[in-house]
Amino acid sequence: MDQPGCDPARLDRTYAQFALVNRVVSGWRGIYLRQLRPRLRAGSATTLLDIGCGGGDVPVMLARWAARDGLRLEVTAIDPDPRASRFAAEHHPAAGVTFRQAYAAALVGEGRSYDFVVSNHVLHHLPADEFPGFLAESAKLCHGRVIHNDLRRSALAYALFFAGSWPLTGSYIRQDGLTSIRRSYTTEELRAAAPPGWTVARRAPYRNLLILDKSGPGA
Repeated sequence: MDQPGCDPARLDRTYAQFALVNRVVSGWRGIYLRQLRPRLRAGSATTLLDIGCGGGDVPVMLARWAARDGLRLEVTAIDPDPRASRFAAEHHPAAGVTFRQAYAAALVGEGRSYDFVVSNHVLHHLPADEFPGFLAESAKLCHGRVIHNDLRRSALAYALFFAGSWPLTGSYIRQDGLTSIRRSYTTEELRAAAPPGWTVARRAPYRNLLILDKSGPGA
């Protein structure tokens, strides 16, 4: 699906099906409840940047959960792929999320800063030589907490996704998901790759959270 010549209709179905897959396996509800909601307020807005948002389902979920809880969360979601940005803008026009086609480096150049910076299933897509720069950019864009949520490589995770993804037809979900699991880090590999100051938390089902807290000890 990352190839520029892939079938556009199949790609749109992939973005649409990601919404279902992310609800089942990405664990964002728990991240919202434990990591985000305790820092949100009803009176003053908290800002959040989602880097590599794809079809936009994750930032929309976060915005809706905050709104239901009566909390103010201003979400910006970026992706460098024009196809992803188009899909997100067309399918979530009134979601309370600002979508932009942009690289994180562009926002760094603009001097942007957010309370939270997050990503979903981005780390395993990065070549090894781009990994440090991506973390550095996300750190520059945040004055609070950075949370990169990614898959955790496991033979059992691969087998379960292989068995459970058969109904997801007409898209790149199955092929992309299996490739992503193979490319993802184990918890030990991610800890070894992370710069000083970053922590890795192992979470179910088959996920790693790479976290940088810039708010100080005990925040």
